[in-house]
Order: sequence, then structure tokens, then C-alpha cells
Amino acid sequence: MRSIELVFDDNTAALLRADWERLGAAGLPSLAAHTSPSNSPHVTLAAGMDLQAGQEGPWAALPLDMTFSGAIVFPAGPGKYVLARAVLPTAPLLDLHRRLHQGLSGAQPLTLPGAWTPHATISRRIPGHQLGTALDLLDLRIVGRCAAARLWDSSTKTVTPLAGAA
Repeated sequence: MRSIELVFDDNTAALLRADWERLGAAGLPSLAAHTSPSNSPHVTLAAGMDLQAGQEGPWAALPLDMTFSGAIVFPAGPGKYVLARAVLPTAPLLDLHRRLHQGLSGAQPLTLPGAWTPHATISRRIPGHQLGTALDLLDLRIVGRCAAARLWDSSTKTVTPLAGAA
């Protein structure tokens, strides 16, 4: 799987990593347990097995301010969920996303314009009975900034910077 991601500036990444740490300290699943150097807070713009991206793209829009609008939950299997911070889909963010997909192929349908839900993941595979506890630990009223874009390739476990200082 490959993905094109917006990467947060240091201050915003630190706020999201603090969420990861609070969940981990409470014994809850969080991305803090994923210690790979490529693991960093991000917003996925596109994902797919055959996704291709070049250095060109809508990156002149970066940096891009982000507003987090609460929490969002996605199913991740029987009794398990993905917990994420919802990102307000502002006109500049939606425009960047649309322009990226104009010259892109191989993206999964859920990452296409009109179907995409912008978010920053906090926890994967969290049990349903722990969601309330996890939500109580998060300060959901933050704003941030995406300062860079990158391509993540899970088959090679590599990150390729696309724009900004990833």
C-alpha cells in the first residue's frame, strides 16, 4: 500500500503525539506503540497499491492551516475501531485534495474527492468498550498546520518527501 500524506509542522505533530502518549499511558491502544521512524502524525490524501506520485503536485498551497473539529470513529473489524481527530474540510484543503487527484491514478475509492474524510489517526483497533475512556483523554480543541507532503510505501517501508521539510 502506498499513500500520499500531509505532514504536520513540529508544534501540531507534538500535540497529536501527546494524544498518542496519553492513550498509551492509560493502557489504551495508540500509535505511540508504533515506533517506526516513518510513523508520524499525518492526514492521508490518497492511498492505493499502485499509487504513483511525482514531486509536482498542488504543494504550493503548503503550509496549510488545519482545524480539528472533534473526534471520528471508523470500523476496524469486529468490536474494534479507529479513533481519529476529524479535520475540518476547508475550501483550501478540499482544493488541494481535488487538484492532487486530477493527475493521480490507482487511488482507493474512499480517498477520492467526494468520498474522502480528512482525519489524523490516534488509535487503530481500539475496542468499542474503551472508546469513551479514550475520548475523555483527548483535548479535541486544537488547531494546527500541515507543512509538508510525503509518499509512504508500506512494501518498502520508505518515505519520499514530496514537498516541504518532511
